Amino acid sequence: MVPAARSVGRPFRLRGCLSVCSGVLEERLVLMDVYVYPQDPVISALISTCIGIGGHLFFALSQNWFQRLLHPSSNRLVFYVGSRLYTECFAIVCVNGWRGPWQLLDIHSRKQCFTVLATTMVGVVALISVRGLRNVTAPPFIIVRDNVKGYFEVITMFRLSLQKSIGLYLLDCLFSVVVVGILVVFIWRGSWILVDIFLYPEDLTKSAWGSLVIGYVAVVTAFLLQPCAKYLCDKASGTSRLLISDIVNLYALFGTVNVWRGIWNLLEIYFIPDDIVLSCWITHIVSFSLLILMSCSNSLLVRGVYIDAEEPAGKCMEFPCYYFRVMFQERQLRKLRKIHMNKGTYSTYEEKPNIDKSITISVIHNIIVENSTTTS
Repeated sequence: MVPAARSVGRPFRLRGCLSVCSGVLEERLVLMDVYVYPQDPVISALISTCIGIGGHLFFALSQNWFQRLLHPSSNRLVFYVGSRLYTECFAIVCVNGWRGPWQLLDIHSRKQCFTVLATTMVGVVALISVRGLRNVTAPPFIIVRDNVKGYFEVITMFRLSLQKSIGLYLLDCLFSVVVVGILVVFIWRGSWILVDIFLYPEDLTKSAWGSLVIGYVAVVTAFLLQPCAKYLCDKASGTSRLLISDIVNLYALFGTVNVWRGIWNLLEIYFIPDDIVLSCWITHIVSFSLLILMSCSNSLLVRGVYIDAEEPAGKCMEFPCYYFRVMFQERQLRKLRKIHMNKGTYSTYEEKPNIDKSITISVIHNIIVENSTTTS
């Protein structure tokens, strides 16, 4: 059944933008093609959709329970192992949540330019109308480190609390997962297939390399233009500010999809193409291990809903990629904390840390301070 499953699953897979992320996501998606009812693509897609929706609801409803159960203050080893198992399980849920709707769209709609463009525009217009277009972004524009604070947090669209109203919170979760999540899949699938249609459709190798080059050029350009976008958003307000934010998010999506697609197809072409299952398991074990060692395995998870231009001024145009920056700041904070503890002035340091705020945003800074205190 493996060759048949591979031929069915090929159009439905997603590749990660970074080689380690792409390896983990590819493995799960391909193995879903192989093991989840491969003889019937429709039933297989429905099963994946149910796993995706049900799993997202479970992790959203149980986030407070996970935060209480797994914390380094009680047992550091249990937290480390349990949190990484959490990431593994949640990543499987995310993969199924994307694979199911993607595959159902492939089965029930034609891969013609007009049809694909129509479904894509439906997703774009709908997300813009609810101020949720920024949820289409992914690595390399977003890197999530495995910090203690917020490790199990799942942000919903309307920011409702489970303690206030279980019914309203459940509706909030359903809207965030079913509506926003599926609209994001609409946009990603459409963007991906449009590149398939127009970029060397008869030559997969040229198409993959071309997509990779175009993607990284777009990514570098987006980061170079980030100060200009921040300046414009800082000066603009209202609809014009949202428009700038949406344009930047769409351009970031263009770069991200091409990078993901390029790495994904290159792995299919060059990495053990004759044994897809072996390729997947090797890719999964190596890639997921590297992500854990780099302390950014949470970058795999597609969770939470974020609002367009939610941050004040130009901060809404900052791409949250602070891997080395945060790492260096954590080292600086540890040194400062040690110095102030030796001087007996730690409480003053904790309230007003001596740190160059020009190299970070306040949210990241607060997380570092709290994590430094928690893990001490």
